[in-house]
Amino acid sequence: MRIALFATCIADAMFPQAPVATTRLLERLGHQVVFPPGQACCGQMQVNTGYYREALPVIRNHVQTFAPVLDGEWDAIVVPSGSCAGSARHQQAMVADRQGDRRLARDAAAVASHTYELSELLVDVLGLTEVGAWFPHPVTYHPTCHSLRIVGVGDRPLRLLRAVDGIDLRELPEATACCGFGGTFALKNAETSAAMTQAKVDHVVGTGAEVLTAGDYSCLMSLAGALSRQGTGVHVAHLAEILAATRDRPWVPAVLPIDRTEVRGRARR
Repeated sequence: MRIALFATCIADAMFPQAPVATTRLLERLGHQVVFPPGQACCGQMQVNTGYYREALPVIRNHVQTFAPVLDGEWDAIVVPSGSCAGSARHQQAMVADRQGDRRLARDAAAVASHTYELSELLVDVLGLTEVGAWFPHPVTYHPTCHSLRIVGVGDRPLRLLRAVDGIDLRELPEATACCGFGGTFALKNAETSAAMTQAKVDHVVGTGAEVLTAGDYSCLMSLAGALSRQGTGVHVAHLAEILAATRDRPWVPAVLPIDRTEVRGRARR
């Protein structure tokens, strides 16, 4: 297959390891991955905060950039983010329609019908759960809110993780509870967000996992900050990073967390 990659803003700006791993994984599976250069934001941030009019040109750019899928130039669009996949699939056409741009709404819906979150593409389109990955670490999985409730990925990520060679997959208590990030929610409701994040961190640490994984680097970013500040020693890795890891090319953490012994030593000084 010829697959167009929508890398997402946060990955492009801060966490390129997710789209890089997605590309490496799909190419290892025998598919061609292309990166449409005109891509930018999907408009989710503006839409979620009620700025529909301001979101419209952002949505138009996204639809125009990925419209070649409608002419058969690509077979599918993959997004290593449940949040952005959800925006493309469930927000863009709605916003265009409410702003009176019926043509854009129609085109957005058409592009959305070819857009898949990574685990959806692997399981539903490519028919895979075993992808030849090797990840010899204790891991726990957090199903992010948008991937679970908007995109509806269900147990697809878990089915993929269970098939990874060497993995020690540990169940996360209250896994479906929000991590507290929620984009601008974390800014507008900081105390509530912090309490929700702490509850999630406590559950993650309680599993004894060395690695926390999810399908969205936005949530992983928020949790990684809390895990690191508290000296838990827990790393984070996008689902794509785990699935792209092999014996020949093992996973290496992009940023090492602070070791708890180092934290205690600093406190004593």
